[in-house]
Amino acid sequence: MNYTSKLDKDRAEVVSKGDLGAEAGADGTFEAQTPAQGPEKGSSRLIWLGVAGAFVLIVGIWFYLHSGADTGPVEPAQVPVVTVVKPGRSTVVGTITATGSLAARRAMPIGSVGEGGEVRRVLVEPGDWVKAGQVLAVVDSSVQVQQQASQAAQIKAAQADARLAQSNLDRALQLVDRGFISKADVDRLTATRDAALAQVELARASLRQLQAQAARLNIVAPAAGLVLERNVEPGQVVGGGSSVLFRLAKGGEMELLANLSEDDLARVRVGAQAEVTPVGSERSFTGQVWQVSPVIDPTSRQGTARIALAYDRALRPGGFASATLTSGTVVAPMLPESAIQSDAEGSFVYVVGKDNKVARRGVETGLVTADGIVISKGLAGTETVVLRAGGFLNPEDTVEPRMAKAAD
Repeated sequence: MNYTSKLDKDRAEVVSKGDLGAEAGADGTFEAQTPAQGPEKGSSRLIWLGVAGAFVLIVGIWFYLHSGADTGPVEPAQVPVVTVVKPGRSTVVGTITATGSLAARRAMPIGSVGEGGEVRRVLVEPGDWVKAGQVLAVVDSSVQVQQQASQAAQIKAAQADARLAQSNLDRALQLVDRGFISKADVDRLTATRDAALAQVELARASLRQLQAQAARLNIVAPAAGLVLERNVEPGQVVGGGSSVLFRLAKGGEMELLANLSEDDLARVRVGAQAEVTPVGSERSFTGQVWQVSPVIDPTSRQGTARIALAYDRALRPGGFASATLTSGTVVAPMLPESAIQSDAEGSFVYVVGKDNKVARRGVETGLVTADGIVISKGLAGTETVVLRAGGFLNPEDTVEPRMAKAAD
């Protein structure tokens, strides 16, 4: 019994020393390791190294298998398909757009041409249509009426004197043969008779003058047309050479003063047709260029084309309007805007040759219409031109051309 207890005691001491050694190692003063700790760490490291190696091997095999699938022959690059057109040659009516102001073609200022006087009545308003000679305003003529009455009385007095002179002459002629009156007396009586007749004519002429002056008192229209302005009121006193009392558009004719650049003005000819649309109106009015300005404004570098328009109440002088003028016709190729490219060297198109390779072709553009742009230089019209996607092409590129359909 004592032997067994001693062995147990010795074993306990050994175990106790081992624990103390482990704790000392934890304190950093000395290192002691139980026999079981070393083998556990080594086996753990081996396991992790094996897992990493297997992962690397699997990844390598995967890349090898997939890279081998791409080692076949390289397919050639796909040729782009482009839409092309043959422009041909079209007859294009050249047009020029312009803006300007409406005005009376022949504006007639009207004032007082007589002695003047007080305005009694105004008979017309702006917008009225008048005839030639129609009275626009009535001027007081009471003074002139009295003058005419006085002159009419003078005519009667002159006529009485003339009759008396004629009677005296007739009696003298009856007595001259008897020798009671000399030839000289007859001549004197004849002269008196002639002077009396002349006084009658003079009085009549004076009356006609007064009548004419009275007729000129009223303000009348010198021609048929449209009244544009009225600048007089009843009670106003007007005189000869006074300011403008009325303004009339002769014949009601209007015009558009279209402002054009130097280049456009050079293309416009007298007689060219034009469509004029006033601002705020959906109606268009057909007119004709009747005058092209011979001078250019040095400040704006513009000139004026005057477009005559027939009378219509919708055409109001002073209003703003736009116009489309014809500038002749031209026969040339025409392309949509999408076919024309431009860069620092200018405008160009891509032409597809017989070998389906594209080539750059410089062009000059002309008139711009709703159907396309006229090519004034660079194309004959028989070429095959790339319609779209020209911006993605380069010279010498090979393409597969497909002719555009009518809907394109």
